[in-house]
Amino acid sequence: MTDGRALLRGVMVPLVTPMSAPGEPSAAAAYDLLAALARAGVRSLMLFGSNGEGALLPASALTEFAAGVAARWRELTAAGPVLVNVTAAGTAEALERAAAVRLAEPDAVVVSPPIYYRHRDDEVVAHFAAFAGIGVPVVAYNVPGYSVPMTPAVLDEVLAMPHVVGIKDSSGDLALLGHMVTAARRRPDAGVSQGSETQLVAGLEAGADGIVPGIVNLAPGLCAELYDAFRSGRVAAADAAQEIADRVVALHTVRPGVPAVKAVLAARGLCPPHVAAPFVPATPAERAGLLDLLAPLDAHLITPR
Repeated sequence: MTDGRALLRGVMVPLVTPMSAPGEPSAAAAYDLLAALARAGVRSLMLFGSNGEGALLPASALTEFAAGVAARWRELTAAGPVLVNVTAAGTAEALERAAAVRLAEPDAVVVSPPIYYRHRDDEVVAHFAAFAGIGVPVVAYNVPGYSVPMTPAVLDEVLAMPHVVGIKDSSGDLALLGHMVTAARRRPDAGVSQGSETQLVAGLEAGADGIVPGIVNLAPGLCAELYDAFRSGRVAAADAAQEIADRVVALHTVRPGVPAVKAVLAARGLCPPHVAAPFVPATPAERAGLLDLLAPLDAHLITPR
């Protein structure tokens, strides 16, 4: 039985997907970024989430990247956890995506409610139940910006399923996060991870076991310090790290989303700027604006060595 609390503890990066060309994931192109993240204290990976452009990639593009990245990460971190998101519009496609990444031997697959249609609660519950027989633990993923929001009633049912070992929440709703923590604690083995970037300390205060914000790609050491400071009772240091994290998050006011993160990583020699269509890379003006915004925070940003 997988211990979901142990699995989701600490700092997890929802990894961007380095590409050799637009829409073509490349494990080799990720190696320098993986090494930098491991050196900075990141504990685990989530592949193909919203930061990883997963929903824009066909199932056929997932296998080689997931397997290559998982193997390299386990070498770098003495078998650090690798989770793979398989979110899709329908249950059949989500199961197909789960099958496509089995070669990576993920520690868990990450499953959100379906995207596109707005389904009833019983349909969302049935979607999660369909993963009971795949032989891989499931981490539920509440990401209402992109999929059907998980209601408290759905959360209670899903977190009671034996094959569901935890949940990642990116709603930014602290009251709902509190409900998740309460539901998870009805079991000894269900973990909770918080992904709302401006509420990392608040999420830990609410009882989350770990954090998985997109800015770990850019500021892994800062996120590790925030987590470690909170866990060791250094509240002022955790709050100070949150304030700096908020300043990093402001990059999305220059260019929202994944293209901005990849532009900054490209400037630091850690990831090609390629993205999956219909995304387009940051323009030269956007890139300059991003670098100007983050220049005062350089000491907190990821470095190749």
